[in-house]
Amino acid sequence: MTTEPARRFYKAASVAEDGAGVMLDQRRLRTPNGAVFAAPTPKLAQAVAAEWDAQAELIRLASMPLTQLAFAAVDATPGRRDDLVRHVLKHAETDLLCHRAEAPQALVERQDALWTPILEWFRGQLGSAPSVVRGVIAAPLSPGLSEALSERTQALDDFTLTGLAHGVGLSGSAMIGFALMRGAVDAQRAFEAAALDDLWSLERWGEDAEARERLNRLQRDLAALDRFFQALQ
Repeated sequence: MTTEPARRFYKAASVAEDGAGVMLDQRRLRTPNGAVFAAPTPKLAQAVAAEWDAQAELIRLASMPLTQLAFAAVDATPGRRDDLVRHVLKHAETDLLCHRAEAPQALVERQDALWTPILEWFRGQLGSAPSVVRGVIAAPLSPGLSEALSERTQALDDFTLTGLAHGVGLSGSAMIGFALMRGAVDAQRAFEAAALDDLWSLERWGEDAEARERLNRLQRDLAALDRFFQALQ
């Protein structure tokens, strides 16, 4: 999808009468591949329409995260479902929440406090969870967990799978991605869990402008993804 801004060519964006499409004046919104856009829920159609209606003189897709996710769900995900499932499984094998520090004790305790509740929620959902290790030791999935996670991910519709794969990539954790998708954590808790080590480093060693901007971007992206998941309900 091009990131070059185009001039706004419509006066208003609104939800189509069918409750699924988005109208740009009298035109139906189309995806970059030319498909007529249809959201799976009225809430997502409303959210996408609001993003388009909020555009100024130039249309900036970077300022429309829900539109970008929705377009990806229509144009890309149907032909890439197996790749996205593998993406989720790969992150589960090296899940952020499973690789715990050995020291200092304050960091160990913070990881346990923020990460263990998400891991235990995941275990309750799938009947198993990846193994927790200290340090950088690999923690491969058991065959049963790998199969269960693959089946659960394959069963998702294209929009939800798109969001999950995006969340897993953002956070470095299949468990955070699933928890955000199911509403077990909100965007702020997902951010705190995903950024824990970086936030700890900033607290200990002082602020770094580049690192802080990366964290701010992650926080914004997770907040947008949370809105996307809520709009799918």
